[in-house]
Amino acid sequence: MQRIGVLTSGGDAPGMNAALRAVTREALARRAEVVGIRHGFAGIVRQEFIELSRSRVGGILERGGTILQTARYEEFKRPERQRQARAILRDQGLIGLIVIGGDGSFRAAQRLHLLGLPTIGIPATIDNDIPGTDMAIGVDTALNTVIRAIDRIRDTATSHSRAFVVEVMGRRSGYLALAAGLAAGAEIILVPEVPLDLRWVVSRIKRGEELGKQHSIIVVAEGVCPEGSAGYQIAREIAQQIDYEIRVTVLGHVQRGGSPSVFDRLLAVRLGAAAVDRLLDGSSGQMVALQGNAIITKKFSECLRRRKRIDRELLKLAHRLAAD
Repeated sequence: MQRIGVLTSGGDAPGMNAALRAVTREALARRAEVVGIRHGFAGIVRQEFIELSRSRVGGILERGGTILQTARYEEFKRPERQRQARAILRDQGLIGLIVIGGDGSFRAAQRLHLLGLPTIGIPATIDNDIPGTDMAIGVDTALNTVIRAIDRIRDTATSHSRAFVVEVMGRRSGYLALAAGLAAGAEIILVPEVPLDLRWVVSRIKRGEELGKQHSIIVVAEGVCPEGSAGYQIAREIAQQIDYEIRVTVLGHVQRGGSPSVFDRLLAVRLGAAAVDRLLDGSSGQMVALQGNAIITKKFSECLRRRKRIDRELLKLAHRLAAD
């Protein structure tokens, strides 16, 4: 029987376990054995391998996180580590590797591909910052977590006539802040892709006061201020120029956890099965992706040469709708 490997790498995302289950069961259905690799690419070098069976991946579809655990492994950027990993995987009898993760994980997968080891990627990152796919596994669940928090915060903001700054994840990408802010009706959305203009923020809050608005919700991506907490820094600046109280909520890693949504489960199942099919059919150096309602493939080289951009028209729409 053919043997394939699978690992999860980088930040965890709800739905990774659903993808692992799909990879394992689709491979077994195609008469291929599956080897799970714990702790991402570090686990290859440490040879942390486990055999995955139908029963071993049973009962994990609804669980957040990843049963294989994940890690960032800076050592893998070194060519000698890449060659070592390729040799170890060959010694294990693996014909290829499926990598579940974000762009950093795909860069590592691309290096193994260039060294002759077939690799297929499954996008899983709550930032939704991978070009070539409309959505990545985990995004929908994270957005619903953020929305529930903002809805509750607005109740308090309204009751006490306060402004709330809600900091969400997103160091380089503002997708989570934009989508959640638009869906929650936030008055202001701040993202890393747009230069911060505190005078505009203050003027917008004051304009709201003039119109009788007694509360404001400001959604901030963490990458808006590279140093320190973006939420607290922005709140300090604003507090000096407006008349009512400001509170800060940093949602942090709560956004990564929780049982995956129906959308993320379905996406994980489709992408997981497609990744196995592509790998066993001889493809390599590619990511399976969602475009519209179709599962397609994109070369790693195409995805990694550019950055995914947010839709600035949606940002303008969000601010127009919350203007009064």
